[in-house]
Amino acid sequence: MEPPAAATGPAPPRLELLTREGCHLCVAAAETVARVAAEAGVTSREVDVDTDPELRAEYGDRVPVVLLDGREHSYFTVDVPRLRRDLGLG
Repeated sequence: MEPPAAATGPAPPRLELLTREGCHLCVAAAETVARVAAEAGVTSREVDVDTDPELRAEYGDRVPVVLLDGREHSYFTVDVPRLRRDLGLG
């Protein structure tokens, strides 16, 4: 028997960083996102836009891009105060 939906709680936030090979801003953003994600107790994943034609077409050279629950959160630099707030860190 499955527990009631309320017992399982809400799904954890989905945090993704869109990157590209050889992008120095992406390296800095990855370190920042990993740090904030660890503080919030969530996992993050990196996605190389060049591995997906749709992502490459949509984001082009506008990387890194932080996606939170599938929506664009920030790009080029990580908006740390906003990300912390949106992850419930205050």
